[in-house]
Amino acid sequence: MELITRFLAALGRPTLGLLVHLSRMSKLGAETLKWMFVQPFKGYKLRLRSAVDQGVRIGWDSIPIVSVIAFFVGLILAMQAAYQLKPFGATIYVANLVAVAQTRSLGPIITAIVIAGRSGSAIAAELGTMKVAEEIDALRTMGLNPVGFLVVPRVLAMSLMLPALVLIADIVGIFGAYIFSVGALDITSVRFINQTANALVMKDVLTGLVKTVIFGIIIVGVGCYQGFIVDGGAEGVGRSTTNSVVISIFMIIFADVIFTAIFLFAF
Repeated sequence: MELITRFLAALGRPTLGLLVHLSRMSKLGAETLKWMFVQPFKGYKLRLRSAVDQGVRIGWDSIPIVSVIAFFVGLILAMQAAYQLKPFGATIYVANLVAVAQTRSLGPIITAIVIAGRSGSAIAAELGTMKVAEEIDALRTMGLNPVGFLVVPRVLAMSLMLPALVLIADIVGIFGAYIFSVGALDITSVRFINQTANALVMKDVLTGLVKTVIFGIIIVGVGCYQGFIVDGGAEGVGRSTTNSVVISIFMIIFADVIFTAIFLFAF
């Protein structure tokens, strides 16, 4: 009986903790939507300049690392595809495989994971440091809402910049496959471009972009939430920063599974 009690307690505590975090995150999401779409009509201005600054940090500053990773992912995917297709004399379809895989799944998910590690952790660390230094309490004392002042600009920046980064990653990834195909598979540029154009449809690109918007909301939402719940000084900041990356990556992959199933069977 005691063993069963310990088992239920070990199972119940994490479950209750998860439910508490989900409730708090839902409240944060509802308040963010309120300050984005309701409060501006009541005279509260969106901090567009801050959103632009955040967009530069999240988007522009991330282009080099996203481009490099996307290039090598496209290169590796082309190599693996060629290994399987070469025995059948169908290496020309490397272009088809890379183009569709890059735009529908690999481009969005790889870019989102990179941004979760780079910008999501930075958001959690920045807000966590403000929480420890009592700067968030100071904002409330000054009559400023922390969600409208801190969260909304980051949500706007991430929602706009992540799809743009994914488009860049798609192009660079396909270019990586192009370099390998032309250099190692003796596929001419015209044939590769024609195969890519024939394989891609607008639905493939839009599928990736729709997922990317949700991924961006996940990254900035988890980062901001982890920053707001920091406790315990510098150690707490480090813990929340780590948690933001781990949770964001898990939720990104989980969301990608759901979206892939929906787009596969519904469309």
